[in-house]
Amino acid sequence: MPYKDPNKARDYHREYKRMQRTGSCQTPGQTRLPAEFRLRTAADVLALLDEQVDAVRNEQDASTLEKARCIGYLAGVALKAIEAGDMAARVEAIEGVLKQRKPSRNGHG
Repeated sequence: MPYKDPNKARDYHREYKRMQRTGSCQTPGQTRLPAEFRLRTAADVLALLDEQVDAVRNEQDASTLEKARCIGYLAGVALKAIEAGDMAARVEAIEGVLKQRKPSRNGHG
C-alpha cells in the first residue's frame, strides 16, 4: 500500500512484518475471522448468501432499487457457488467410478 507520508509507510511495513513473523498472513488492515465464519464449501457460501438476501430484504433504510441491485449481485454469486458445488459433486462421482474400476490385465484402463 503506497503512502505519501514515509512515516506511515514505515509504520505499515513494520506492522506487516510483525504479522508475518507471528504467522498471520493478512495485511494489517484486515480482520481475522473465527473458524466458524470461514467458508469452506459451496454450501457454506449458499447458506451465507441466503442469510444476506434475507437481511437485504428486511433492511428498512434501503430503497427498492438498492435492494434489487444488491440481491441481483448476490444471486450472481449464488449461481457461481451452485456451479462450483455441482462441479465438485461431479468430480467426486467420477473419482468414485474410477476407484471402483478394476485395472485390466495389460495395464490399460
